[in-house]
Amino acid sequence: MKIALIGRGRVATHLLKALLQAGHEVISVNSRTLEALPLVADIYILSVKDSALQDVIHNAVKGREGQLFVHTAGSMPLDLFKGCCTRYGVLYPMQTFSLDREVDFHEIPLFIEASDAASLEQIHALADSVSQHVYELSTADRRYLHLAAVFACNFANHCYTLAADVLAQKGLPFDVMLPLIDETARKVHELHPVDAQTGPAVRGDQNVMDAQKALLDDRLATIYMLMSESIQDKKQHDQLRLTEDTGHRV
Repeated sequence: MKIALIGRGRVATHLLKALLQAGHEVISVNSRTLEALPLVADIYILSVKDSALQDVIHNAVKGREGQLFVHTAGSMPLDLFKGCCTRYGVLYPMQTFSLDREVDFHEIPLFIEASDAASLEQIHALADSVSQHVYELSTADRRYLHLAAVFACNFANHCYTLAADVLAQKGLPFDVMLPLIDETARKVHELHPVDAQTGPAVRGDQNVMDAQKALLDDRLATIYMLMSESIQDKKQHDQLRLTEDTGHRV
């Protein structure tokens, strides 16, 4: 396919490599300078930051209203294109990207959506060419997918940052955490996260939690207790549900 890729950020950089490796003809342009944007392409992909997406859509679509446009944002709705062009969709790669780290795009889940059946078929064909994991998902459901990704990725990474700060207070390197982090990630490939949960909160070790909370400033102590209470609430909820299910079967 002849593809026009608008954007030069992390997602666009990795997507460009994947598209070229799949044999597509790609013209990549910066979202701030659209002079090189072709008037005709099979698909126009807008891969820019969420706050700029609406303005880029209005500028990119001018003179190309009948072409197929898609954006790559997990949290932005399909109907951003509504009223601007007639054919449009979403091509959302659910992954965390860094400019200096390579990724295997074939393993990245792609979530797609479109304004009409013909556009969906075309987007599906493009997605299939770069990934082995392609799913159709509505805007409403994609909101929850992106929310889950924030918990699993962004919040988890922030917890690593907090751990690094705690270690740094005693001159310890963050590297000592890596075997623990790697094993935690490996476990959830085989176990449900609920079954993989360990630590003082799930064990109910209140004395340990009180002692650890005392080592923290007020802000981190609040985060610590909220996380611990959430772990305990989840355990109690699951135990109650298991008891109810067992009772129904008797």
